[in-house]
Amino acid sequence: MKAELIKKAYEVAKARYAEIGVDTEKVLKQLQNFHLSLHCWQADDVKGFEVQAGAMSGGIQSTGDFPGAARNIDELRADILKAKSLIPGKHRLNLHEIYGDFKGKVVDRDEVTVEYFQSWIDWAKEYDTLLDFNSSSFSHPKSGNLSLANPDEGIRQFWVEHTKRCRDIANAMGEAQNDPCIMNLWVHDGCKDVSVNHALYRNILKKSLDEIFEKKQPMMKDCIEGKVFGIGLESFTVGSHDFYTAYAAKNGQILTIDTGHYHPTESPADKVSAVLPFISELMLHVSRPVRWDSDHVTIMDDPTQELFFEIVRANALDRVHYGLDFFDGSINRIGAYVIGSRAAQKCMLRALLEPRKMISELELAGEGYKVLALIEEQKAMPWQAVYDEFCVRNDVPVGQDFIADIEKYTSEVISKR
Repeated sequence: MKAELIKKAYEVAKARYAEIGVDTEKVLKQLQNFHLSLHCWQADDVKGFEVQAGAMSGGIQSTGDFPGAARNIDELRADILKAKSLIPGKHRLNLHEIYGDFKGKVVDRDEVTVEYFQSWIDWAKEYDTLLDFNSSSFSHPKSGNLSLANPDEGIRQFWVEHTKRCRDIANAMGEAQNDPCIMNLWVHDGCKDVSVNHALYRNILKKSLDEIFEKKQPMMKDCIEGKVFGIGLESFTVGSHDFYTAYAAKNGQILTIDTGHYHPTESPADKVSAVLPFISELMLHVSRPVRWDSDHVTIMDDPTQELFFEIVRANALDRVHYGLDFFDGSINRIGAYVIGSRAAQKCMLRALLEPRKMISELELAGEGYKVLALIEEQKAMPWQAVYDEFCVRNDVPVGQDFIADIEKYTSEVISKR
């Protein structure tokens, strides 16, 4: 009975959208090609698997103590596979360097090689998953307040070497999967209180980046990510948005837009059309800032929806990569994965279902009230019926039915940890 209702609802939605010139079958094919890069660090609160791991630092933190966080690489992989089974479509996996398969061996970050990620490469091939990667400059005795921007040449070179090795690993992943691995570079570098050496630190960071990117890596893509501030680094951030936007535009790098990394009154969505004329590709890290970069689980809020509208309206679907970047330890972590991923998909779906050609022509003709009217009417169109059909075609639970699957997994697997 439920399957019949879903099908009937979709047929009605299909007809409704056809009336305004939108082909839902074409949209469903586009959505099938919308691949999220799921972030491994949601499953364990950004702890990783280093034997010598210490407390989290570097201007970030995960809050909450919901039971059942992944404690090792096997549990993390199992949790990721469970989450993927409840998210329609085919998605990538984004790894931080601290999630290497170190097998009980102490491996400092300037010593890491692809050897410690070979089991990830094999796992990804077994489960038909493409990998992305990140260097990890936080939570380390040498991270302090400055890493790549550190005036101490020994510490700076330590992090330069770490990041170079991460690029080697990312390139090896890309070669193994025959698809470029996207590697994001974010460092927390900054000052807690008033400082005077801003230009010095930024020149040092530029020097480090120039050294890091000197080697060409054909099977990986470099992203650079800015930020407003981090906890304990509130007064100054070396790698600001202006710094990285200029560096990316000049040097042909991908710019990462993290939705939590801006001032509360700024619109990350507006950045898309502002930088695309100068930068070939963008990487998104989609999360939900609540008053600050708090990395709450992505939901269908207005800022997220506007971000995806802007990408589609800019005709930039083939120039943007989509990653998630929230880590909430206060709720069921599998649930967080599924809620956030589905929310991002729904935002993309609604953007794809917008009658862009019609609205654009009306705007250019000066028909302002008609533009506003059509945009408002789209909010009540039956997009949810299209998403339900997408779930059916991908053989995943429809609507809130995924909750029962998560509860079963929690009872049978997570509760025993």
